Amino acid sequence: MTGSAKTTRREFLTKACELSAAGFVTAFAWGSLSLRDANARWMPRPPGAVDGKDFLALCSRCGQCVTSCPYETLRLAGPFDPAPGGTPFFVPEEIPCYMCKDIPCVKACPTGALSPALTGISDARMGIAVVDPASCLSHQGLRCEVCYRACPFIDSAIAIGVSVREGDAIHAVFEPLVDPEKCVGCGLCVQRCVVSDPQVAIEIVRDYGEARRRIDEEQAKHVSNPWAG
Repeated sequence: MTGSAKTTRREFLTKACELSAAGFVTAFAWGSLSLRDANARWMPRPPGAVDGKDFLALCSRCGQCVTSCPYETLRLAGPFDPAPGGTPFFVPEEIPCYMCKDIPCVKACPTGALSPALTGISDARMGIAVVDPASCLSHQGLRCEVCYRACPFIDSAIAIGVSVREGDAIHAVFEPLVDPEKCVGCGLCVQRCVVSDPQVAIEIVRDYGEARRRIDEEQAKHVSNPWAG
């Protein structure tokens, strides 16, 4: 075998090893991303986002909904973000959904991941706000009502309930109560919440079941409950 033939064979084997290694790395990377996406924490999505796996199947990660948002609310998930890679989401504490009446993000979506059936922003269901009584100032006896005033559906999605302060028969507590059937999950209440340490006193959760369970636990303590009955 000539020297040139040996060199050619060596080059071929080297190239084959490089391609094999590259393929392994690529497969490992895609596998890691898939695993990360499967275990990704839920984050609020744009108005009109279809449910669960249907959204992940339909969303092309094109970013057109992101660029169409006039408030820069939406972002595409990167490698270190909690949402599935490349999908649009928003962080209510930073920039909430400002409830555009013409819903430009839905109009910009080319795949139906943001359903064109959503024609009114009040019908959006991006999540449900839930108050943490351990952090909420109103639950501590202070008259705050910031989240209540921030809500675009005041006295509908959020109302003020009255309860008796534990161990105090004289002073009442005026607490924000969220109706999960009317809350759209825009996050305006979250962004305006004056509590920030260690976290805001109100958050957006994914679905009705989780919100209803938390809210029912709290409302069982109320003397006056606007959603009772």
